[in-house]
Amino acid sequence: MFLEMQRIQLIEGDVWGHRKDINEYYSIPSSVIDKIRELKSEGTPAERIEEKVARESKLNPEMVAYILTKEASA
Repeated sequence: MFLEMQRIQLIEGDVWGHRKDINEYYSIPSSVIDKIRELKSEGTPAERIEEKVARESKLNPEMVAYILTKEASA
């Protein structure tokens, strides 16, 4: 409930462990964002966008869904 109040969404994925020499953040390439916007403007359903972009960019489908929700609110 606390995470929901803080608008934090947990996404299942790899866990890097305790190493501190690895970057904490991953930048989504602008080409992926552009592809999502393009597909949205064409009226492609969210599920198809998630599948297509995840397959092409090798991102987790849940991460693509998260980006979609952020794009919708932007």
